[in-house]
Amino acid sequence: MPTIKQGFAPVVDESTRLLILGSLPGDASLAAQEYYAHPRNAFWRLIGRVVGKDLCALPYLERLATLKASGIGLWDVIASADRTGSLDAAIRSPRATDLHGLIAGLPTLKAVAFNGALAARNGRRLLGERSGLTLIDLPSSSPAHARPFEQKAAVWDQLTFTLR
Repeated sequence: MPTIKQGFAPVVDESTRLLILGSLPGDASLAAQEYYAHPRNAFWRLIGRVVGKDLCALPYLERLATLKASGIGLWDVIASADRTGSLDAAIRSPRATDLHGLIAGLPTLKAVAFNGALAARNGRRLLGERSGLTLIDLPSSSPAHARPFEQKAAVWDQLTFTLR
């Protein structure tokens, strides 16, 4: 039976230049109350390459601080939904986050990157043709998205150009 899953607050500040949006935290993340907490999720390895630091070796709060210091923010496109398990395919009755409200408070934002197909589909629909922002689709960092790490990294590594 599906249960209501609630997302987290955004991790941003006034210097956020790149906002990475996922769909909705999975069960491991919800249990830990941390973005991308599943041990096989490649997010911290992928974004660590972008910022040039081994984020996996840092405690969670230091990871977030490093992202903020690098101009990177995190959030999701879905605020809450009915979902059994962690798969995006199991999401039912999603309620969208207020992306426009968040973005309005980010004066230095240049780009929005979507972590996975569902985030991209929903995020692009929510944002529409928002001028001035570069929108980037990324392969999902989830272990459920069975693509070799190096193939994912080749796309994620391009985020370094958005931070310049």
